[in-house]
Amino acid sequence: MYLYYVVRVELLKSLSDMNNIKQFYLETYPTDELGVEINENATFIGLYHDLLTGGDPYEYIGVGDSVVRELCFERLAEIINTSYDYVYDLWLNA
Repeated sequence: MYLYYVVRVELLKSLSDMNNIKQFYLETYPTDELGVEINENATFIGLYHDLLTGGDPYEYIGVGDSVVRELCFERLAEIINTSYDYVYDLWLNA
């Protein structure tokens, strides 16, 4: 499991241009007013780590809206080349 985590973190680091969640969200969903409330320091690497360690994604992202969380989970799944269900299950099974 640890090696799997290290490989995925390295993959995320290689995608640093889209690593910042707020930047991604504002560029992708410019009309969503909740985008400005996203934690400016939140990254997809950090979100993945948060999920793996049993953290609260709402607290990490900085927005308590399920649609924002869902869209962030979808993007994280794309980045780490896995399914949305995998990311969602990380959260549920923490």
